[in-house]
Amino acid sequence: MDRIKNAIIFLVIFLLEVFIALFVHDKFIRPYVGDILVVVLVYFAVRIVIPQGCRFLPLYVFLFAFLVEVLQYFHLAEVLGVADNRFLRTILGTTFDVKDIVCYAVGGLAVALYECIKKYGRRVK
Repeated sequence: MDRIKNAIIFLVIFLLEVFIALFVHDKFIRPYVGDILVVVLVYFAVRIVIPQGCRFLPLYVFLFAFLVEVLQYFHLAEVLGVADNRFLRTILGTTFDVKDIVCYAVGGLAVALYECIKKYGRRVK
């Protein structure tokens, strides 16, 4: 049951991210909320495959996002020769920004909070 719930949450967040990418061209939602949500998206993608356990998953997802951001500093898209591919360039990103790392940390804290509520909410019942 957890896999299905995680898949539904993943799909909703994915559709929200696509909507933001296609239709929101502002200076707050797209750059900040989108970056927060991408960490949540990756978290639920992993939770589809690993529905329970992996105590430090929020940290691991944050570190993954951090690594991707650091690779942007080194122009990974250009190094891999995919800078002209709009889809891959969007996934990998092209511009390093410390503010993105802060957004990833907020997303990581959000999923860590979600895990705490989920864990301790079960004990209260």
